[in-house]
Amino acid sequence: MAGILITSYGTGHDDAPTAPDPVIVATNALHNPTDDPTVRATLTQLTGRHPDVAAYVLAAPGVHQLIRDAIRDIEDRAEQGESWIHVHVHCYGGRHLSVAIAELLASELQPLDHYPYVSHRHIDWPHLASRATA
Repeated sequence: MAGILITSYGTGHDDAPTAPDPVIVATNALHNPTDDPTVRATLTQLTGRHPDVAAYVLAAPGVHQLIRDAIRDIEDRAEQGESWIHVHVHCYGGRHLSVAIAELLASELQPLDHYPYVSHRHIDWPHLASRATA
């Protein structure tokens, strides 16, 4: 059984994780709570681990297909015999989208007999202004 390391991070920081040939999960196309004026004031102060942020992110169109695609890629690599599979989930700031998606991905992998380790690289870093408002 392959070991799986899921790392969430923000591309707006200058220290992206490195790994040989990671599975990349880009959340750029999803709705970001920091870009939504109706929830920005409340959700921006939280992280993707908070149920309200997670619910917002997981309601975004395309999120379930993104998760299915990532699981397919991970399963393919596991079947090919990779001993460690690195999964890099990124958004701009590394506090909301990437965290919520990494947590969902980990929970979806467990029933498939995968028990990933999840690391949130920028979850506690200062909030970055989003790409849309920067």
